[in-house]
Amino acid sequence: MSLNRGWLYGGETVAGATQRDFDDGAFERVTIPHTNKVLPWHSFDDREYQFVSVYRRRLRLPAGTEGKRLFLDFDGVMTAATVFVNGQEVGKYLGGYTPFSFEVTEHFERDGENVVAVEVDSTERGDIPPFGGRIDYLTFGGIYRDVWLRVVPQTFVENVFAKPVDVLSDGRRLDVRVFLEGELTARHEVAVEVMDGEKMVARLGSLAALGMTGGAQGMTGGADVTGGADVTGGADVTGDGSSVANLSLPLPGAIRLWDLDTPELYRVVVTLLEGGQEVDRYETRIGFREAKFTELGFFLNGQRVKLRGLNRHQTYPYVGQAMPARVQRRDAEILKNELKCNVARTSHYPQSPHFLDACDELGLLVFEEIPGWQHIGDAAWKEIACRNVAEMIRRDWNHPSIMLWGVRINESKDDHDFYVRTNAIGHELDDSRQTGGVRFNYQSERLEDVFTMNDFQPHELREPNHPLYLNTEFAGHMFPTKHIDNVERVIEHVRRHAHVHNMLGSDDQYAGGIGWCAFDYNTHADFGSGDRICYHGVSDIFRIPKAAAGFYKSQCDPQEEVVLEPAFQWAIGDQSEGGGPRPLLICANCDRLKLYVGGELKAELEPDHERFGNLAHPPFFTDRLQGVWGAKWHDLRIDGYLNGELVVSRTLSGAGVDRQFHAEADDAQLVGDGSDATRVVFRVTDEHGNPRPFATGAVALLLEGPGEIVGENPFALAGGVGAIWVKTHEVEGGAGTIRLTARHPYLGERVVTIEVAPAEPELC
Repeated sequence: MSLNRGWLYGGETVAGATQRDFDDGAFERVTIPHTNKVLPWHSFDDREYQFVSVYRRRLRLPAGTEGKRLFLDFDGVMTAATVFVNGQEVGKYLGGYTPFSFEVTEHFERDGENVVAVEVDSTERGDIPPFGGRIDYLTFGGIYRDVWLRVVPQTFVENVFAKPVDVLSDGRRLDVRVFLEGELTARHEVAVEVMDGEKMVARLGSLAALGMTGGAQGMTGGADVTGGADVTGGADVTGDGSSVANLSLPLPGAIRLWDLDTPELYRVVVTLLEGGQEVDRYETRIGFREAKFTELGFFLNGQRVKLRGLNRHQTYPYVGQAMPARVQRRDAEILKNELKCNVARTSHYPQSPHFLDACDELGLLVFEEIPGWQHIGDAAWKEIACRNVAEMIRRDWNHPSIMLWGVRINESKDDHDFYVRTNAIGHELDDSRQTGGVRFNYQSERLEDVFTMNDFQPHELREPNHPLYLNTEFAGHMFPTKHIDNVERVIEHVRRHAHVHNMLGSDDQYAGGIGWCAFDYNTHADFGSGDRICYHGVSDIFRIPKAAAGFYKSQCDPQEEVVLEPAFQWAIGDQSEGGGPRPLLICANCDRLKLYVGGELKAELEPDHERFGNLAHPPFFTDRLQGVWGAKWHDLRIDGYLNGELVVSRTLSGAGVDRQFHAEADDAQLVGDGSDATRVVFRVTDEHGNPRPFATGAVALLLEGPGEIVGENPFALAGGVGAIWVKTHEVEGGAGTIRLTARHPYLGERVVTIEVAPAEPELC
């Protein structure tokens, strides 16, 4: 049962704030996800969120909990949490990116009001990964992921790993490992069903492996997956201490495979019965696919796939990581549908389950890794890192999108014993996926299955002297680029991404590449551009595309979408030597372009196969538009052709005037639960809808209805664009309408309307 609503936030904690009878009348009512400090989108002091805060929530247990066990489940708290129930401490947890759970059965009163309090330490503690060294990203603070009350019987299903096996053969099957907590008897039985919608594909019931308590059956090899990390008072997060039922279901008939174009998903339903009666049920989603790295590249379901993707930080302007499910899912939609990526890396930590759910549904592959950035701490620090490996895998092992586990601290030095252990944990918990370890040194020891390498060489990739090579970072910090940079830098930014992907296409040993990075992100003072921003993304921090995004988009099949993205502004003097931009770079998946200036044909172009012949759709270049300096600066029209047919046309204004103001929401409908949100993007364009990167103006905002603005008001455009988010209030007893009026000082106003539906009731 969700516990996201009804929290009280007290800011910096004070003595007694976790006690049951503490006066919290002055606390602010908030909804989870929540950030401990709302900040400007850049140029702030990151020390502002580094403090210990306190959250409180009152609740009464619903009917039907008598005789049941109770757990508080936290999906993510940054960075250390101490949890209290009715003034009694029930546990501590160290770590900001992995879930934790505490059993509170004996702490709750069955009748009457209970008080849950959480002290949240959001300082950068050197004893917790990723801290202890320098980190090129910010972690922010607060209870920033969902909170749940889990009510289960005395014996229950704690976790399920449903592993597809031999999916490409006639002997395909599903091996299901069911983790059971509590006392088991001969009366207990486990049943597993595989469901395709409402149709049952396979079913198996078993008495085998039950009637046991204690050691985790089927968990062999001796890898220590618990360590000595500070986890007290709660359920075992690794599965040690569970009983395990191992069942294997043959899968007769055809199974639809999960792949990039048709990401088919099935439900696995595990039922625990006692004396033939259901006592607990656990559901999870899976996809049937085979994903493996080989010496001839990466193969999905037996077909070679050249990986083309981007790294993602899960942080956002204003609230850091504290964005709800809809916003987290939106990033996956941008990566897959707008940037046309087939893979994303969760740099540098496990990310929102909502993001991963969307990757499953969209067909976006994922390389997920543990928290960390270059630094390796002491023995206790390593214990937490090893625990993070287990927690990440046990949380996410049923996601078909995840193809690779990252079990090495990003860009860290070799540490043989430590990484022998992290790899052993990965292999023991999930032998169906390979491990990777992101490094920056070709001579580093490879203990992982896949040689994952951050290679920022701007001109040449080294020969793939390691088999199973995946480039996990390039471009990015070597060439940060903003919307407002001059045309030469913008074009070079695009060219570098295209160049590396072209080189990765030159040899089958290269599995592909994951560029740095998808979106600009907040960082510490000793990184970035001096305003707490790393401008490394192909899109900005608001997820608004820069020119380099056009390259990724242009690599899709034109049957999916015809793409034509000029990588420049059509301005006469925006070049170091004047005379207009040269050479022009255009990203398109056409086979021919025609360029007209003032209606006169100036150039016919073909893709640059000579220099970029390993790309599905090489970019176009031309310097044929020179010689017009000093003359009337006309519009530029670009027509794109496929097989001799005109399929797309873009016109860039020669007037040099800001003509249009746009305000558009990602979603027209939200749920009034107090946390649901959608992005509203502002753009200034020419008369043809093209960006005007030097446009300015403070956009004044007026919001009416059951919601609030997450962002700055007025909002000052940066690079001619920007965004805020609109978050709902709790809607009681009916629907509502949010009306957002955005007024530009010169270009008029736009109105965005969002319908708000009432939320389902939540536990009081």
